[in-house]
Amino acid sequence: MRNVRLWRALLGVENTVIESVEFDEGAELVVARVRPRRESHGRCGACGRRASWYDRGEGRRRWRALDLGAVQVFLEADAPRVNCRQHGPTVRQVPWARHSAGHTLAFDQQVAWLATQCSRTAVTTLMRIAWRTVGAIITRVWADTGGAVDQFAGLRRIGIDEISYKRHHKYLTVVVDHDTGRLVWVAAGPKGATVHAFFEALELSGAGRCAQITHVTADAAPWMVGAIEGHCPNAVRCADPFHVVGWASQALDVVRRDAWSAARQAGHTRPAGWQHGRPMTKATGPARALRKSRYALWKNPENLTTAEQTKLAWIAKTDPRLYRAYLLKEGLRTIFKLPPDQAEEAIDRWIAWARRSRLPSFVKLQERIRRHRTEILAAIENAMSNALVESVNTKIRLITRMAFGFATPDALIALAMLNLGGHRPTLPGRE
Repeated sequence: MRNVRLWRALLGVENTVIESVEFDEGAELVVARVRPRRESHGRCGACGRRASWYDRGEGRRRWRALDLGAVQVFLEADAPRVNCRQHGPTVRQVPWARHSAGHTLAFDQQVAWLATQCSRTAVTTLMRIAWRTVGAIITRVWADTGGAVDQFAGLRRIGIDEISYKRHHKYLTVVVDHDTGRLVWVAAGPKGATVHAFFEALELSGAGRCAQITHVTADAAPWMVGAIEGHCPNAVRCADPFHVVGWASQALDVVRRDAWSAARQAGHTRPAGWQHGRPMTKATGPARALRKSRYALWKNPENLTTAEQTKLAWIAKTDPRLYRAYLLKEGLRTIFKLPPDQAEEAIDRWIAWARRSRLPSFVKLQERIRRHRTEILAAIENAMSNALVESVNTKIRLITRMAFGFATPDALIALAMLNLGGHRPTLPGRE
């Protein structure tokens, strides 16, 4: 056949003999009949080990290759089976495609690159494939990419968090390297078991790697603390400031709801018709003002609008208990801005203040703060938080929206790792 080098370059194949190229006018596609070079014969498609001949398999089959202009291209070849010692009768390895794939390596690589750069519609329309096919392709590409690199090399300071990827309490556990900012590991499943699985995978990747972890940022959930203490007993655990201040915001909201209920019971309501056979009422006066005060109480003082500042001043005059809860929340947030030598005294004073505040939610909170005092002070001393992890989580949420329609979380995880794991795919021929 003439111009073999040209066709090999156009088809993006190596170690391949091109026997013929034909254009099917009826189907409007190019079919290239190929076969592996002799030195590539006789290897298992799953593991690549040499294996003896078994049979001819199911005959000839086709693999989708990259388009030539506006015309689809397929490679056609025999697909005999070999008898692998590990996998038994298995389709012979071919140099232009992965095992069990219906597309060439170049096609997979281009789809993976597009999936990290373009919208779902752009990928499926340009490549003329279904979105679920994209999910299968990026899963294969990440399996090869992740298997060729050591994702756990050099891990010292990590952040762990979970993120919901689907309704009905479907969670991903996310691990981020604080030093490089890259996503290290993602897995779906029960929270506690998944964190244990990460540390087990870390130790399997190299003996003693769990002991090399020096700092871990995470929330203070018992299942998280237990996993970290069990696998990395010498690591410094740093409580995430965002989660700690979130505890105070939740305690503040309990006081706000109690104040709103008390105002309604005091008669600050008016009839609002009937619904489902029951009389309805609407809040008026102080009750209505308290119902709309949530964001004024939650937001940082420097971010308050003029209207929210006015509402906060009204709360200070009319409801001392609620305003005291607000000051307690702000006092806890301020602790994280102090130098380490001042923070230790400040947190003890805050605990004493909350204990005698006569606010049940904050009395309960100070007990929680006292239990996690060491982790909170460690976060302040080491200037560490889960802010980087939350940034990665935000990007994963965007990827989750794009990944809607994938059959399994494996494709979502692969897409997240290709985007954020530090090993983005490149276009074929542009390494």
